Amino acid sequence: MIRVLLADDQVLVRAGFRALLDAQPDIEVVGEAADGEQASRQVRDVRPDVVLMDIRMPLLDGLAATRLITEDPGLGEVKVVILTTFELDEYVFEAIRSGASGFLVKDTEPEELLRAVRAVVAGDALLSPGVTRRLIAEFAARSKEPAPAAALAELTEREREVMALVGLGLSNEEIARRLVVSPLTAKTHVSRTMVKLGARDRAQLVVLAYESGLVRPGWLGPAG
Repeated sequence: MIRVLLADDQVLVRAGFRALLDAQPDIEVVGEAADGEQASRQVRDVRPDVVLMDIRMPLLDGLAATRLITEDPGLGEVKVVILTTFELDEYVFEAIRSGASGFLVKDTEPEELLRAVRAVVAGDALLSPGVTRRLIAEFAARSKEPAPAAALAELTEREREVMALVGLGLSNEEIARRLVVSPLTAKTHVSRTMVKLGARDRAQLVVLAYESGLVRPGWLGPAG
């Protein structure tokens, strides 16, 4: 059972999400919060698998609340998905860099929301329904000039290739096809790369790929 915490200052939004999520046999809403402070407290109390976090809330916004959650070593298994009203939200990339596992626009289709919740728990590709990889690249380019990460020196050539393809938003299956390896092999390379770089999840691996300069906006990847 996937346990979800809803954090949004609008009661109707929370009610709509709850009705949709609770109707699924494999998902359960275990708590609701109207602001970031409540959200960060409840996460410690109920230990959800996923927090659907509105980025703009009173008292403590979603960005600050996300940092509180993702920087707590005891909450390493909790995934945060940012909810935003607009695709071109200036805080979206900063939220992912702060540890969020992805983001969704609030008017996303119900099927996309359910798919996203299940995907983030499974550790699948970065969540960005309705938002192109180019948008991710734009936020990455705006955040700061790429600086080579010393940790990249620990990666093998194949792990660098895999990290670059993760940075392009490819799934394990797509990486496997691109590199002509099995999906299990691709998944193993992704996992090892995350461990070596201390990345919380694939979303952070995307951030590191851009910030290190391994991936640049407009780049198509190996054999792309």
